[in-house]
Amino acid sequence: MDFASLARAYGTPLYVYDFDRLRENFLNFRQAFSGRKSLICYALKANSNLSILKFLASLGAGADCVSIGEVRRALLAGIERYKIIFSGVGKRDDEIEEALREGVLFINLESFQEMQRVEKIAQDLKLIARVSVRVNPNIDAKTHPYISTGLHENKFGVEIEQAKEMYLYIKNSPFLEAVGIHFHIGSQICDLDPILQASQKIAQLYRSLLALGLEIKFFDVGGGIGISYQEEQIISLYDYAQGILASLGENEPTIICEAGRRIVGDCGVFLTQVIGEKKNGDKRFVIVDGAMNDLMRPSLYGAIHQPTLLKDQQGEQSRCDIVGPICESGDYLAKDILLPSTQAGDIIAFANAGAYGMSMSSQYNSRLRAAEVAISQGEVFLVKSREKFEDLIQKEVECLK
Repeated sequence: MDFASLARAYGTPLYVYDFDRLRENFLNFRQAFSGRKSLICYALKANSNLSILKFLASLGAGADCVSIGEVRRALLAGIERYKIIFSGVGKRDDEIEEALREGVLFINLESFQEMQRVEKIAQDLKLIARVSVRVNPNIDAKTHPYISTGLHENKFGVEIEQAKEMYLYIKNSPFLEAVGIHFHIGSQICDLDPILQASQKIAQLYRSLLALGLEIKFFDVGGGIGISYQEEQIISLYDYAQGILASLGENEPTIICEAGRRIVGDCGVFLTQVIGEKKNGDKRFVIVDGAMNDLMRPSLYGAIHQPTLLKDQQGEQSRCDIVGPICESGDYLAKDILLPSTQAGDIIAFANAGAYGMSMSSQYNSRLRAAEVAISQGEVFLVKSREKFEDLIQKEVECLK
């Protein structure tokens, strides 16, 4: 792709998405489970741009949503309501009510208390709530602690014994129907073994629930499969699917995958423009117009998005930090990397920025959020225009006295 031309045409900072790669990544998931009942529910938290959602809906994707806003986005983009899952550890009553009214596939329960709240709301609405229980298998995903979700020290899900109690309660409730069982142990996982351990553990619980007479139709294995940011060895989708299927044995529920990063992560590139350079003693800084509000992962996780200077790499290279304009020492996009001398106007591209880039962006320092463009079969189109100052202050101006 001619990223420099896109930067000139649409300005910077800018996100660029490759929809051809997006299609390939999604269909690879479908192919991995071909011949078995499956549903790939794209995790909106990775990137919730409506054009991305509409494109995935056209391929048959479902949606994993962790707020009612994400449920609304999924519906607006054309994802079928019977393919939408509503998850999240802190659902409000009004969110639960809206999800039930919309008739989503099921609600993932995070606690005994939440189960009783869903039951009460369903009773008030005079309907039966389809639910699943998120089970915490207490397995270390071997990933960054901020994105580990399958240990008892994490806030997500319930331990196995409490899950059993919840399913028995659901079985006896006239307003609840247990249709699924769910686990998700973390994000950016590059070791298959913890996922398979969790699958085997939850499959054992699943079989015991069937023996008790519960009709569990969906086995939700969550998401979390990583991509290669720094030459990590990524998990084979074939091995992933075969391992999960093996844990289920002769049972054949519909398998649900809540993939996000693995579908959209390597489809995105973040473009930013050099403003200038400076030195503090021997420390070199390349200052760009992109910042931590645009791409939070380096500041938040110490994540690495490989930068490429989009010009002939001539001249001696030296180590530098690529930093943004925000008034925080933590505002950086890359640290201690080798780059030749840069000039104002040079473009730097950051790889693998399709997931948790734009979706985690903010307006900190009253900065305007970036534009987003997509490329599909050689055609370039705008999928989100650059924010304007009027957008930034609109809700505040309405309240000025």
